[in-house]
Amino acid sequence: MDKRHDGDLAVGEAARSPFLSPAAPRLDPRKFQDPRVTLDGSPRAAVALRALDTLWFNTGTLCNIACLTCYIESSPRNDALSYLALDEVRGYLDEIETLGLQTSEIGFTGGEPFMNAAIIPMLEASLTTGRRTLVLTNAMRPMRRFERQLIELRRRFGDALVLRVSLDHHSQAVHEAERGADTWAPALSGLQWLAREGFSIAIAGRRLADEDPSAAAAGYAALLSSLGIALNVDDPSRLVLFPEMDATRDAPEITEACWGILGLSPESVMCASSRMVVKRKGAATPAVVACTLTPYDPQFELGATLAQALGTVPLNHPHCARFCVLGGASCS
Repeated sequence: MDKRHDGDLAVGEAARSPFLSPAAPRLDPRKFQDPRVTLDGSPRAAVALRALDTLWFNTGTLCNIACLTCYIESSPRNDALSYLALDEVRGYLDEIETLGLQTSEIGFTGGEPFMNAAIIPMLEASLTTGRRTLVLTNAMRPMRRFERQLIELRRRFGDALVLRVSLDHHSQAVHEAERGADTWAPALSGLQWLAREGFSIAIAGRRLADEDPSAAAAGYAALLSSLGIALNVDDPSRLVLFPEMDATRDAPEITEACWGILGLSPESVMCASSRMVVKRKGAATPAVVACTLTPYDPQFELGATLAQALGTVPLNHPHCARFCVLGGASCS
């Protein structure tokens, strides 16, 4: 299971998040222990990499804010994942070419990617390869420091650069209950600036347990309309609504039989098409992990190179079940 880190919030604090149900049953600690079999002895589902469609870079876990239930525990103090360097990013971009991988998208996440001083050269390195380049950002002050450089990238590369803004809810009260006081107005200001300057943008929100997805989409549509921003909320690449991510809440283990029971294909799961590069604090070199959701769990570290990380991933984490298989979600 994921370890807690220096930037973590206490469990009692996290329980006040509007995106968690305090009454939900807790996870049986005997689950998700053996990558080969589930608790009842059934063969655990595993996912083979179909193709490396998306390569993610975690630029570092430091962030300008501390959300109550950040799945990667980002905060102004958590540097468990160090800043990536430009040469390290270039090395993996070069390896994509060397291996002949048909990678179409490069993603940058954090932490807050714009906390990393090398973010603009990293984006340029990715965009120069001709690939769609996606940046996940809270659109607050760290991003705004790079306005001039971002405008230049948009001028040169157009819609190949996509900025996905984290706006946890379409209401200020819920958004700030998760992200903290005085986070709403700066996020909206950054979002409006991106729209005004003609950037290709998307929104990442989260599902309240008792909120109908269509009602949530309508809420975002109304908010964006009031801001003068045109965005198709019916396009799942433009409005991404993530399910609850609480690794302490009970979740079913996914067996090989589940694919047929659920009518799903292993290829629908994120680790069939993506990997993420991280650099652990104190490490000499980066590592490649199975996906964006399991950066701290050593069983999901696949090697130092992409060549070493092209194998099969056992679905041995609660996020595999709740977020990917049953939640049908993907970070791409």
